[in-house]
Amino acid sequence: MELTSLASSSEGNSIFVGTENTKVLVDCGISAKRIENSLKELGMKASQMDAILVTHEHSDHIKGLGVMARRYGIPMFATNGTIDAMLSSGKIGEVSHDLFYGVEADRSFTLGDMTVNPTRISHDAAEPVCYSFKADDVKASIATDLGDYDDYIIEKLKDSNILFVEANHDVNMLQVGRYPYYLKQRILGSKGHLSNDRCACLLNDVISDCTSHVYLGHLSKENNYAQLAYETVKTELKMQDISLEVAKRDQVSTLTNVIS
Repeated sequence: MELTSLASSSEGNSIFVGTENTKVLVDCGISAKRIENSLKELGMKASQMDAILVTHEHSDHIKGLGVMARRYGIPMFATNGTIDAMLSSGKIGEVSHDLFYGVEADRSFTLGDMTVNPTRISHDAAEPVCYSFKADDVKASIATDLGDYDDYIIEKLKDSNILFVEANHDVNMLQVGRYPYYLKQRILGSKGHLSNDRCACLLNDVISDCTSHVYLGHLSKENNYAQLAYETVKTELKMQDISLEVAKRDQVSTLTNVIS
């Protein structure tokens, strides 16, 4: 199984996950042109994507979704709450309802040779989820936009060979930064985003001997920077031999390939 980030930040997110036979995108929060160019860097075309999985309806996750849907007719999977929120918001323009497929948290489904498991998350959106993928005994999990986590999330992310987890902000930077008070409270709240420290705590709860690579993603441009996120998480990790990297904000990150 392969995974990489095409872009990841508070401004736009899109992740590629695939096997030899099945290729999907998780979110299209950057322009369709950037997605096309990023996939070209990986030796692929947007028309090869078998599906787009949407985590929730915020703009940094669906900015390019409408164009991708109209241009390529790619099936889109999301919870019914997210689908309704996207269609009613007008953010994706006119898209055929026939391209949407509803999913439910904790009800796995199959895309080609991959099994996909949506998981409920705590975030201020209509019906947000994160996703885990499994193929040939290899598991990859993506978990961003988490206001907080609990034993349920830990159980769903456990035994992942590849992890992509949010390290959105440094608490001190956020608290003294220029964001208005209400926005600071929203980010720090239980339906906001994980800090670097909370990301490290989550990773310590879910990484195991089978975990080979961890990405830190969805970094805030205003309240974090890559080296700080990396050093904070790396220092607190109990398993120091894990390959850890910060997903790039505006570029394709390292492509991780794990074979069972």
